[in-house]
Amino acid sequence: MSEMLVVHREDDAFAVIVRDHVIHVDQPYAGGGMDAGPTPVELFVASLAASTAHYARRYLKARCLPANGLEVAADYAMSPEGPARVSRIDLRLRPPVRLPDRDVGD
Repeated sequence: MSEMLVVHREDDAFAVIVRDHVIHVDQPYAGGGMDAGPTPVELFVASLAASTAHYARRYLKARCLPANGLEVAADYAMSPEGPARVSRIDLRLRPPVRLPDRDVGD
């Protein structure tokens, strides 16, 4: 198991320590923060998109297909009602080559 540490910096700003990496999270200026990094929700959605890209690249590699140009676009929505939570995440995988129909899902 891997442990990560989140350390409060100031106001809504935190440092996320993952192994030897530091990721700064904050709120945008409009949300009262200093925009020192992505929001925790943005980081959450980005981690899902990055995981999707990682496994899509492995899929392509296993089939000897090129991965250069692979993209994953992510969009999300917050619930209009409280408490604050993510209510929808859309991931759109854009492979650099046409995939076989049997491997394309809805």
